Amino acid sequence: MTDTRPTTATATATRIGMIAASTIALSACQSIDQIPTERVASARMMLANGVPAGTAQLVANGDNLSLALAATGITPGEHGFHLHTTGECKRPDFKSAGGHLNPLDEGHGLDDDDGSHLGDLPNLLVPASGTVTTTVDLRGSRAQIEDYIFDDDGTAVMIHADPDDGISDPAGNAGPRIACGVLKRG
Repeated sequence: MTDTRPTTATATATRIGMIAASTIALSACQSIDQIPTERVASARMMLANGVPAGTAQLVANGDNLSLALAATGITPGEHGFHLHTTGECKRPDFKSAGGHLNPLDEGHGLDDDDGSHLGDLPNLLVPASGTVTTTVDLRGSRAQIEDYIFDDDGTAVMIHADPDDGISDPAGNAGPRIACGVLKRG
């Protein structure tokens, strides 16, 4: 008798496909004027053990840029979510991605009195399914953000094990890095 159960890779690919379809369906909830008109960049998210974990896409609507994430295999709960300064995701700790993307040397955290930096994104709230989708608007003009993201060493999208506390410098005490992807144009 042949085992017809899907392999882990097939099951993961199926979940990622379902996440992508969910992201597209979520965009249908927006008004026509708010739907992104161009994909600027994308990243394949990967867990520390090398298993695919979804995608992140940098999308444009005129002069506005947003980061859309569809991830799976993430422990349920709240997780720090950031842009990191170097486009490199060496496993298992992803420390090769450097610190948060902070081109203007701002304070850390969305709750910081002086404002936050470009790498600060809202925490992800992952449901019991371990699958999450979100879209976050980035602050600044498209030209500025693209200059910062596509500098000589690139930019990584990062998910941390713990929530970002929104105020602690330099990284919000968000704990170990558990998923990473490098943004690439196109």
